[in-house]
Amino acid sequence: MKFPCRAVLGIFGAITAALSVCAVLSSAYAQGKQPIRIGLSISQTGPLSGAGKSGLVALQIWRDDVNAGGGLLGRPVELVVYDDQSNPSMTPGIYTKLLDVDKVDLLVAPYATNPTAPIMPLVKQRDRLLIGNFALDVNAHIRHDKYFNNQPWASAKDSAAPYLGLCRKLGAKTIAILAADAEFAQNLAGGIRAGLKDFGLQPVYDQNYPPNTVEFSSMIRAIRAKKPDVVFVASYPSDSTAIIRSVNEIGIGDNVMLFGGGMVGLQYASIMESLGSMLNGVVNYNTWAPEKTMDFPGIREFLTRYQARARQANVDPLGFYLPPFDYAIGQILAQAVTATGSLDNKVLAKYLGENEIRTIVGRIRYGPTGEWANPRIVYVQFRGIADKNLDQFRSAGKQVIVAPDAFKTGEVIPFSQARN
Repeated sequence: MKFPCRAVLGIFGAITAALSVCAVLSSAYAQGKQPIRIGLSISQTGPLSGAGKSGLVALQIWRDDVNAGGGLLGRPVELVVYDDQSNPSMTPGIYTKLLDVDKVDLLVAPYATNPTAPIMPLVKQRDRLLIGNFALDVNAHIRHDKYFNNQPWASAKDSAAPYLGLCRKLGAKTIAILAADAEFAQNLAGGIRAGLKDFGLQPVYDQNYPPNTVEFSSMIRAIRAKKPDVVFVASYPSDSTAIIRSVNEIGIGDNVMLFGGGMVGLQYASIMESLGSMLNGVVNYNTWAPEKTMDFPGIREFLTRYQARARQANVDPLGFYLPPFDYAIGQILAQAVTATGSLDNKVLAKYLGENEIRTIVGRIRYGPTGEWANPRIVYVQFRGIADKNLDQFRSAGKQVIVAPDAFKTGEVIPFSQARN
């Protein structure tokens, strides 16, 4: 049978209208039910807020997406969020309140290692499911069986291996280590220290510094005097900025072939833009870069939406570091809840331990300690960076992935050569 064009258009119009009505009714039905409450703290102030504020925007985008589709189990999703001020001493009290006063259904960990470590005994004691949010090795000793970390490396050893591999590739024999005296930095540096013998490296300088240190010139001079082949730095955002500036002003020595490693903050748009050409040659860990090997399904579309929201919220305008992984935290919870039809923490933990999760940061399987079974930390080298130009970081070739081989988009260049 043939239908006139108007009739066909009328039929499709009716179908579209009906689907729209169904979506509205589904959403309205969900909104009329008791919300599923997801509780967390995340740094909105303090030194970790550069990533924390952007991560919260990503979680809010996920919440809005889920609720627009009718919620989870026919119920709307609500985020119960507190600012931990980047202060680890605050998180145990916040999570006690989330459990005892707010009565949340599900928990997401704070952003970063230092604020997460203090809540691990509480979460294990209460036997609650916890989705980690970039915390390194916090479950290594506690071994909570309901902890699942959304961070693309499993341990300090995993994070160290690609950097140590680059040292070997460059023929390095000596290394200097500079690390903040705080849990995350010490875990990272510990991974490097544990691998020195296997990679034939001799430490000629190994110094921890207090977290509130602002002046690094004496340490940079001391490192330069030791003439190491490579320098590994484990630092936090304000420290990272000060260290890079000191290296630029004082110099680290032409013999240094590799510099960087574990510097938090060099992934933040504001710090990258501020440091500009001072970043050239630095090799540092990252989680995502706009390189062809990291085009996971859905991530570019998410970043487009995030960047539009980021302008309104005045947060990290690029959102490459934490936001995709925080959106993926929502996807992890949504897949587990939808597949099991349950909010029971034991049921959800069993599902996450046994099944592959599909997210915008790739497919995830969890190992026995709740870390990624197939870790994926990448090291990027800054190249051809100009001053006062944020948009350059949106393009490939500015943060070349030099390790591991599975995601590599270029070979590492010695530090002094890359700077020139």
